[in-house]
Amino acid sequence: MVEDWRAGGFGLYLHWPFCAAKCPYCDFNSHVSRVIDQARWRAAYLSEIDRLGRMTGDRVLNSVFLGGGTPSLMDPDLVAAILARIRRTWPLANDLEVTLEANPSSVEAERFRGYAEAGVNRVSLGVQALNDRDLTRLGRLHSAAEARRAFDIARAHFDRVSFDLIYARQFQTLADWRAELAEALAMAVDHLSLYQLTIEPGTAFGDRFAAGKLAGLPEEDLAADMYEATQELCDAAGLPAYEVSNHARPGAESRHNLVYWRYGDYAGIGPGAHGRLTLGARRIATEAASAPGQWLDGVERGATPERTTVIRDAEQAAEHLMMGLRVTDGIDLERHARLAGQSLDPEAIAALVHSGLLHVKQGRLCTTAQGQMLLNRIIPELLGA
Repeated sequence: MVEDWRAGGFGLYLHWPFCAAKCPYCDFNSHVSRVIDQARWRAAYLSEIDRLGRMTGDRVLNSVFLGGGTPSLMDPDLVAAILARIRRTWPLANDLEVTLEANPSSVEAERFRGYAEAGVNRVSLGVQALNDRDLTRLGRLHSAAEARRAFDIARAHFDRVSFDLIYARQFQTLADWRAELAEALAMAVDHLSLYQLTIEPGTAFGDRFAAGKLAGLPEEDLAADMYEATQELCDAAGLPAYEVSNHARPGAESRHNLVYWRYGDYAGIGPGAHGRLTLGARRIATEAASAPGQWLDGVERGATPERTTVIRDAEQAAEHLMMGLRVTDGIDLERHARLAGQSLDPEAIAALVHSGLLHVKQGRLCTTAQGQMLLNRIIPELLGA
């Protein structure tokens, strides 16, 4: 158990909780604040890097992800200070990946130049749609023209640029999505994240949906057709899926997200940030206080701003399956048996293979293309739930 995390690597996630506006579909820990004291946040982030560095020792850091919220609202000097402290805290992999999420409305050439000089080497843009009508419906602050301009600015400063799109949107047809995805693939550098719109409780969309006021959502069959069209077009363009919603040219996969999906260790810093850390002989889960003010005050008082829980074998088994079966290369069956304390039921595997949802190759259990769409069915059957 002590060295198991090495199979997935070690990453650091840092959460910036602020946005210029709250999107109606978003259930992330993001907040709108008129005044942000970036000097206070800088001191808190550096303090937490120091604390986590003491906990995790001299393990090699493979990736850093600045997520949110909207991290492109951070001052470049703040990002530079964070990355400088990280470099002094952990040994770094030779191919360290440092990703920053950005919204097109906050992209400026000077700001991006500053991020690149600070050490960011990958940007993920929240484009979400390539037409103004749907951007308005999604509550986005940018236009399609601004999104294309932001993409061009990012390309000028970073070799690795990804962007997100949401499909199965209100009133979207299959032909609409195929045309929009074709345009996105013509723009794409090496990576796309393509998410089906989900209506989450507690969001503005969730409230509207519950009240019967969210018109034009696609039927389940149409959403499935859009998913299949996504696989078809991305495969033809040389960006096959390597995870349920993520597509990349071979070798351009998000290394940070692979730490999650391969069940490595990752430290989480910032309001609401989660972590998984192997300390001693056990893997623990960490979860920070989600309210920005509460988190910041706690760090400044010297209090640990997170709660920790030991992850038991059964929970590890479930997490390993849920994360690992999302990626096309699946899970190592022997590793899973060590994590769970027992092997998966061979009869359950055989039944799912017979159904065309799983396949086994060289000791790895993987989902088929059909199985990728039915993980909520597959995992309980494998766990005997």
